[in-house]
Amino acid sequence: MRAITVHNREAGVTGLTLTDLAHPHAAENDVIVRVHAAGFTRGELDWPATWTDRAGRDRTPSVPGHEVSGVVTELGYGTTGLTVGQRVFGLTDWARDGSLAEYVAVEARNLAPLPADVDHTVAAALPISGLTAWQGLFTHARVVAGQTVLIHGAAGAVGSIAVQLAREVGARVVGTGRAADRETVLDLGAHAFLDLETEQWQDAGQVDVVFDVIGGAVLDRSARLVRPGGTLVTIAHPPTVRPEDGRALFFVVEPDRGLLAELAERLRDGRLRVRVGAVRPLAEAAAAFTPQQRVPGRTIIRIAED
Repeated sequence: MRAITVHNREAGVTGLTLTDLAHPHAAENDVIVRVHAAGFTRGELDWPATWTDRAGRDRTPSVPGHEVSGVVTELGYGTTGLTVGQRVFGLTDWARDGSLAEYVAVEARNLAPLPADVDHTVAAALPISGLTAWQGLFTHARVVAGQTVLIHGAAGAVGSIAVQLAREVGARVVGTGRAADRETVLDLGAHAFLDLETEQWQDAGQVDVVFDVIGGAVLDRSARLVRPGGTLVTIAHPPTVRPEDGRALFFVVEPDRGLLAELAERLRDGRLRVRVGAVRPLAEAAAAFTPQQRVPGRTIIRIAED
């Protein structure tokens, strides 16, 4: 099969190569998925798990990409809950070969059924962003109706989903970002928008929850916006500041079949929109890691047609 591989950590993005690899093996509780569309994170070549397995052993050449949408072609021993020929989407394991390939082996529990009327390119843009937004808002920050939530990077992959989910449960949503993102964020359902570069942060008022995807100075300055008893949650890095009488926490997204199914239903009935930008073939995946210009929405790699 054809796949994008990396061999040399020092080479970074320039080391991405379209390669012929052996067909993956379905271990116990695995399925083999014929990949129709795949999503990737540009920073994943810096992740230790891209280069070593869970025991710390070198696993190159490795295949990047951890979001997948496709069709089950094979079941491993003991696999239950999915069938051959079923449309699925979800997350591949961080420390195993990923989705920028024609086929991928995935633990069945990391996948959810994909409704027939949801396109693979849309589904491949959802797993990391959707699960991160849901877990940040509801698992960790425990957002409920009537609270005020400030979401940094509200036009981005995670932020755009978080705006919609927070609005759906009845929270007041303040989105932040660049001036050019204002109309996009308001159209997604935010009640207000804050330009991080030109507007006064205190104009947002005190909030119950800050959901940060940026880190650095933005994260540090956000603590003062959280009212007593509130929560500052981030996916950028462990926070070094804490709101007064509040919580500050960092988390890494986890696979969850049930939540993936919830997100897919929201796609079907129009409660959730995923911002897909460019769709490129597998042969152009390496170039997609270093785009020539900023592309609104996720870049998705289309590998096979329905």
